Amino acid sequence: MAGTIKVQKIKSVIGRPEKHRKIMIALGLRKTQQINELPDNPSVRGMVNKVIHLVRILEE
Repeated sequence: MAGTIKVQKIKSVIGRPEKHRKIMIALGLRKTQQINELPDNPSVRGMVNKVIHLVRILEE
């Protein structure tokens, strides 16, 4: 895996477990509809997979 991926926050973290909130902050996604470009590595992929119901992957 190399390069970057773009991730967009599509749902709020209100009412979600604290773990999900911390993952979203670690991904740099604080506001709804915010897009962040992240390195494409196993640690980022693992975080995205844990909150896949709250985000959308735009580019791989």
